[in-house]
Amino acid sequence: MTPRRSLRSHILMWLAGYALLLTVVVVVHGYILNEAAERLVWDSLMRTELVHHVERLNEDPRYTWRDTDDLQLYSVPGRAPPAAIADLQDGIHDELVLDDREVLVLVQAQQGVRYTLVLDITELESQEDSLTLTVLGLAAALVVSMGSLVAWGLRRTLRPLQELAGDIGALAPDRMGQRIAVGEKASAELVVIASALNDYLGRNEAFVERERVFIDTSSHELRTPIAVIAGASELALEQPGLPAPARQQVQRIHRTARDVERLIALLLTLAKDPARLSRSNEVVVLHELLPEIIDDHRHMMVGKDLSVVIDELQPSSVSAPLHIVQAAIGNLLRNAIENSDRGEIHVRLKANATVTLEDPGHGMTPEDISRIYAQMARGGSRDGGGIGLDLLARLCEHLGWTLSIQSAPGRGTISRLRLSR
Repeated sequence: MTPRRSLRSHILMWLAGYALLLTVVVVVHGYILNEAAERLVWDSLMRTELVHHVERLNEDPRYTWRDTDDLQLYSVPGRAPPAAIADLQDGIHDELVLDDREVLVLVQAQQGVRYTLVLDITELESQEDSLTLTVLGLAAALVVSMGSLVAWGLRRTLRPLQELAGDIGALAPDRMGQRIAVGEKASAELVVIASALNDYLGRNEAFVERERVFIDTSSHELRTPIAVIAGASELALEQPGLPAPARQQVQRIHRTARDVERLIALLLTLAKDPARLSRSNEVVVLHELLPEIIDDHRHMMVGKDLSVVIDELQPSSVSAPLHIVQAAIGNLLRNAIENSDRGEIHVRLKANATVTLEDPGHGMTPEDISRIYAQMARGGSRDGGGIGLDLLARLCEHLGWTLSIQSAPGRGTISRLRLSR
């Protein structure tokens, strides 16, 4: 699973993107304004210089222009400009290269004479590039400094929220009286969150206490009459003069009482925390328990040409309540017996605590299996005796076990129950 980003990283990412976009916009805007202003300034200066020359020439016909290292004047007729700039149109022309120099050229006609004024701006452009690099460096330094300041501020601002998240993560579901505390300088939002969570914790504790009282009371009140019924039926079965029809009914009562007792135990197991169950469970030796479970279900094969064959029993054990293991495996064996008329039910036990039952029954179509899994997923009603596939599926999910069913019409069913995570 990909680690989730923190709220601080999300805010920093958005702020960094905003700062970068703002910096780009400011730099581009500044560049455009600088170029426009520079062009206006050069245009004004060059035209002013040319007008001044023409006015001097009109005042004094003997006046002669003198070139400097940076400024040269060409005219037609008269002194023709270099070939590289001879064909330029009227107007100002920026960033031209002439004899390895970067020049600014103004072409304008005055009183029938076409003047070309050339200004060397190589040094100015070099200084402008240096200034641009300096401005960019200062902008980058400002962004880094502001980013560091914002990151520091965010860390201080979000620290109470991170501490609150840590306190919430440290809450243990099996401990009572837990509350979330916030500091005196906590923001109003954190106080509201902590108050709402503490109110929820209080209401949840009251709910859990009611559930605990109900489970404890139900456990005692249900188990007691079931134990009385089971004990009375067992004593009745020991009576030598009990008629055969009555004995069969008493045996049925005795088996049903045991099934109900296991069902109650399963429901109580589902109501408990799996972690606490794993700490308090006894170790069940599966390769010794499995033959006993098979013997308990042999009465269901009376009148059927059906037998149970143990193919393999590898030594294996699991930490779980004994009655829950008996009910889970017994349910699968009961289903296999009820859906088979003749043949052999093969039972295998692997060292990884996986019990496999392969019956010679009628089998199921893929649609039947899909319906079973759908019923198990939604906790639908169950058919037949035992604890039902729906409760068995919930039990597997609760304890981390795995249940799989494979079948085909006319080929029987293979059920696998892995009693380990």
